[in-house]
Amino acid sequence: MQPEPLGRLTARLRRAGGGLLDVLLPPRCLGCEAEVAQQGTLCPSCFGGLSVITAPFCTRCGVPFAHAAQAGTEAGTCPRCRNRPPAFRQARAALRYDEGAKRLILPFKHGDRTHLALPLARQMARAGAGLLARAELVVPVPAHWRRLIGRRYDQAALLAQAVGRIAGRPVVPDLLRRTRRTPPLGQKGAAERAATVDGAFAMGRHDRQLVTGRQVLLVDDVMTSGATAEACAQVLLAAGAAAVDVLAVARVPDPRLRDG
Repeated sequence: MQPEPLGRLTARLRRAGGGLLDVLLPPRCLGCEAEVAQQGTLCPSCFGGLSVITAPFCTRCGVPFAHAAQAGTEAGTCPRCRNRPPAFRQARAALRYDEGAKRLILPFKHGDRTHLALPLARQMARAGAGLLARAELVVPVPAHWRRLIGRRYDQAALLAQAVGRIAGRPVVPDLLRRTRRTPPLGQKGAAERAATVDGAFAMGRHDRQLVTGRQVLLVDDVMTSGATAEACAQVLLAAGAAAVDVLAVARVPDPRLRDG
C-alpha cells in the first residue's frame, strides 16, 4: 500500500482536530452565541439581520441610495460628492450601519472580540474587490495612543492586516498617526466632523517614500460622513500617494437621502 501524501494527511488531521474542538467547544454564532454548524459563522437570524450594501449607491463615496433616481447624474454620485468631491477616489463598505451590523462591530470595537476581524474583513474584501485589485498598500485609520492604552488594540489595524492577508497586499499599520485625541463624532454634523478632524492626522517625513506614486487603500471600521477618511486621504496625497481609496466594514446612510 502506498503511503498517503503528506498534504492529504495534514488535511485529515486538521479536520479531525476541528471535529474534536467542536465537541469540546460547540461552534457559536459570531453575533448572538447561538449554536451553529460551523465555527466563525452566523446563525440564520443574525445573518438575515445584516443589510449588505448593494446598488444603488454613490459611485464615489459609497453611501447607499434610497432609490436609483437619487443618483441624479450619469456619474451616479450623491449630492455631497457632486457639490464637494472628496480627496479620496472611491469608498466602499460591506454593510449598512444598522442594528444588525452593530451586533458584530460594537463587540469587536469595544468588547475585546478581536477574533471578529477576519470574518468582517472577508465581508470587506467582497465589497471592495475592485479597490483591492488596484491597491498597492493598505493603511488603517489610526487611533490615538491614549485610546489604545484603554482599548489595548487598534480595531482598524486588525481589519487592515486581515484584509491585506486575504488580498495579498502589503500593510503598514503605523504609517499614519493621530496627532491629537478627537472627541467621538457620532452626534456631530458633517461640517463639525470635518472641523474636528482637520489637522488631526500626520505621517513621518521619512515614511513618504512608502507612499510616493502608490495607490493606497485606507481601512476603517465605520464610515459616517467621510470626514475622517477625507482628512487621512489629504495627508497621504500630500505625501505623494498616487490615489487613495477607502474601505470600511459599514457605512452610515445619509439621513437626507433616506428622507428623499
